[in-house]
Amino acid sequence: MAVDYTVIVLYLAGMLAMGWWGMRRARSKSEFLVAGRRLGPAMYSGTMAAIVLGGASTIGGVGLGYQYGLSGAWMVFTIGLGLLALSVFFSARIARLKVYTVSEMLDLRYGGRAGVISGVVMWAYTLMLAVTSTIAYATIFDVLFDLNRTVAIVLGGSIVVAYSTLGGMWSITLTDMVQFVVKTVGVLLLLLPIAVVKAGGFAEMKAELPTEYFDPLGIGGETIFTYVLIYTFGMLIGQDIWQRVFTARSDRTAKWGGTVAGTYCLAYALAGAVIGTAAKVLYPTLGSADDAFATIVKDELPVGVRGLVLAAALAAVMSTSSGALIACATVANNDIWSRARGAVRGPAEGRDEDHDEVRGNRAFILIMGLAVIATAIALNNVVEALTVAYNLLVGGLLVPILGGLLWKRGTAQGALASVAVGGVAVIALMAWKGILANEPVYYGLLASLAAYATVSLATPATDPAVLAAWRERLAGRAPEPLSEPVPAPQ
Repeated sequence: MAVDYTVIVLYLAGMLAMGWWGMRRARSKSEFLVAGRRLGPAMYSGTMAAIVLGGASTIGGVGLGYQYGLSGAWMVFTIGLGLLALSVFFSARIARLKVYTVSEMLDLRYGGRAGVISGVVMWAYTLMLAVTSTIAYATIFDVLFDLNRTVAIVLGGSIVVAYSTLGGMWSITLTDMVQFVVKTVGVLLLLLPIAVVKAGGFAEMKAELPTEYFDPLGIGGETIFTYVLIYTFGMLIGQDIWQRVFTARSDRTAKWGGTVAGTYCLAYALAGAVIGTAAKVLYPTLGSADDAFATIVKDELPVGVRGLVLAAALAAVMSTSSGALIACATVANNDIWSRARGAVRGPAEGRDEDHDEVRGNRAFILIMGLAVIATAIALNNVVEALTVAYNLLVGGLLVPILGGLLWKRGTAQGALASVAVGGVAVIALMAWKGILANEPVYYGLLASLAAYATVSLATPATDPAVLAAWRERLAGRAPEPLSEPVPAPQ
């Protein structure tokens, strides 16, 4: 394993070096949080694919393939569909808004009164997303170095926190681009063909496994529908995804670069399912489906290649973890702390011209990173934590965000009611039916939609001046908004 260890250590050292280099470029808030809004098509596509394809998509995607066969691709496939929908229908408008958070978009659309509660919900989602990625380090480092779970989480989490804190989005962009290349080579170009050959080829796989392993709908229609609700719609509204859209050099880059990334996700989904199916042939009695990835890598790949593929798994986890971490810190600073500080000091006093925004955002990444590591150590169930995150996101924020983009009659009161009713419904149903039940997201989303439509129609329409400013922003004809929240018009 000495060669494999060398590959991994060099990879981790490279991530820290990228963070140090990125620190030299992150000289302003825009550079630190959204890479100066300067990414071209190639880098934008690579980094977008890197953030959406995390440990769940890699280790979990192979595990689903082991359990269900080719239909195990559906989870990652719906992620790709969501990214395609975002890129084709919404990304150009989102990029032209020139904001930093989803809550700032809601403030612009509804007149400055919908951002606080949405910021809290989005913060909870990004925090739990970062936690689930950080927990995954325990699995990978256990395979690599036989490390204690807590030590593995601290080690992996500390590296991500270090390079994210140093250079912000520039560091994360550079590391994500490397991670995208490593994942492509390790999973698609090496592990996929080797796994199929070791399993005897597709003909042997079909002969060894039940026919349902090759049924595209074998995982079940209800499961596929739930994946669409959670992951496809989740891609449309997550702060971690939007913050990458904000890095695009132009709305055209956001649209076509995202389309390429979404298409890549579809291929990655199928690859993971095929690798898992091959693992089922080779190891039919594994104790857990999630062990399929590590087992086939450890037992079937040659020295050196094994290290690169394990680095690919580490890259998948790190890209999602770092993206979720900077999203969490951005929301905590811009949507919660800045608003609370402004409310206490007053609007004029709250705008401190000497305030170092890069230093402040860097401090928030460090604080949130420590909170993520501590929470990851305390929690054990990755699937439950991820389900809570996406249920809150989709049940609480999908309707007011898409409603704001698509329905001009939506009001601030309707948006607030939608977030509150949807969020409470999701939490109550998770407590009643169980965290992994399908009902929380189903009925939470319906409750959110009913509250949004009913309250919006029952309250006065949004101020025409606010809607006019919103249309100017969507068209890209207005200046970037102030970093401090703007008071609502009276």
